Amino acid sequence: MLIIDNPVRVRPEARQQILDTLQANKIPGEYGLRVGVRGGGCGSSWLLGFDLPGPTDEVYNVEGVQVIIDRKHLLYVLGAEIGYETGGYTVEKSPADSH
Repeated sequence: MLIIDNPVRVRPEARQQILDTLQANKIPGEYGLRVGVRGGGCGSSWLLGFDLPGPTDEVYNVEGVQVIIDRKHLLYVLGAEIGYETGGYTVEKSPADSH
């Protein structure tokens, strides 16, 4: 069994934006921030959005934010940092963290 405390990091500005968005849009408490990858190889992109956990998901409490990650995506998102800048969320992952 794989035990991971916080597979991703949520920066303070992203945390605040996520919590503000959940509250402003009256999104129910059982929803969380889904983090994953879409596509594969050179054409892959980050997937971020509010969602309900499903049967193949792992759920983590990261900096007070419920983060949902599909088990199939875990190795790809491990070590990613979610931030927020004017215009939207950012995801950074150092090449050393790539698997």
